[in-house]
Amino acid sequence: MTDKIRISDLYDCETPYLIELFDSCKFPWELLPKIKEHVLKLTGDGIEGFTLYSDNVLIGENVKIHPSASINGPAVIGSGTEIRPGAYLRGNIITGNDCVIGNSSELKNCILLNKVQVPHYNYVGDSVLGNRSHMGAGSICSNLKSDGKNVVIRGKESYDTGLRKVGAFLGDGADVGCGCVLNPGVVIGKETSVYPLTALRGIYDSGCIVKDQNNIVKRV
Repeated sequence: MTDKIRISDLYDCETPYLIELFDSCKFPWELLPKIKEHVLKLTGDGIEGFTLYSDNVLIGENVKIHPSASINGPAVIGSGTEIRPGAYLRGNIITGNDCVIGNSSELKNCILLNKVQVPHYNYVGDSVLGNRSHMGAGSICSNLKSDGKNVVIRGKESYDTGLRKVGAFLGDGADVGCGCVLNPGVVIGKETSVYPLTALRGIYDSGCIVKDQNNIVKRV
């Protein structure tokens, strides 16, 4: 039995301007070094229906950006997305449609597919969040080990990402409770929920409820 951590196991990518990027990789951490180049190509070529908001920042239709939010390019913000007060987007960011980037949330070098919610005090760095995934207030994606070494993801096998900075990979429909810490390289499968105030590391199957690191049950 193998770990279900391929891109095809975690995500159904239907965002037109992301399909080519997703199809070019097998594992989700392989997307991370490619984000900057891809978003620069998109901002350079343009996307139908999108407008240039500022240097290297493209936004889709009906995007709401609060005046106190800060967006550093390059970035592509999908249609219908809301960026709330105090949000800080540090560059190399691509979102799908109808996302919520909430008050005081900070993002860098990450991909959010459609209808992702990071609505309150979240940090999302070097991560990929699947369709309809949600991070509760104060939950963060830790993306750097204390020893500064490359991130190794450990499950039934070990996967050396070859990268020093790796955050979390949330499958479609994953739901992370308030105050959780996702240690570098955490993989959460589709439709898996995590109880609040949980510190996670490693790989979690789809369709589970994670009550704590050692108490994981399958949904009935």
